[in-house]
Amino acid sequence: MIMCTYKILAVTNRRLCSRPFPEQIERVCRFHPEGIILREKDLPEKEYILLARQVKDICDRYHVPCILHTYPEAARELGCTAVHLPLPLLRKYRPEHTLDHLSAIGTSVHSVEEALEAVRLGASYITAGHIYSTDCKKGIPPRGTEFLRKVCENVSIPVYAIGGIRLEESMIREVLSCHAAGCCIMSGMMTL
Repeated sequence: MIMCTYKILAVTNRRLCSRPFPEQIERVCRFHPEGIILREKDLPEKEYILLARQVKDICDRYHVPCILHTYPEAARELGCTAVHLPLPLLRKYRPEHTLDHLSAIGTSVHSVEEALEAVRLGASYITAGHIYSTDCKKGIPPRGTEFLRKVCENVSIPVYAIGGIRLEESMIREVLSCHAAGCCIMSGMMTL
């Protein structure tokens, strides 16, 4: 396994864990990624907040930023300063200025046009994908590194590659050669 010398955002999926989820989060925090995106988007907000509180406590102990997903009010309630929103939610919340308490707002994009829109809406970083084949997007062809390169060339905010990226130095270097700020890794982080 490589050491975390690259900018890696760990993305959670508790269903991939073979051990209790809090234990897995602690293992990920020991790896010390740039942040953990708590993606558990299948949870209703009340359940998500309970899980987020637990994950944030672990992240705080290891000084790893906890980035909440989908629920900006949960971030406000828990004192999180970063949130990752699907682009439709960023469109919804940004005009209402309900995100003003956040220092970092991320969103996911699947085209250069969406990346440009995310910048206009005030995103501070974007995830662009999916770059490689992944079980999360079974049957959907990956967009590839040329897509990633085009997104990176067209925006001035950090771009993190997502989708099918393994915890392998050669793959991470390939992504970074496209001028990505870093990459997002789910499966590799949930099975550390």
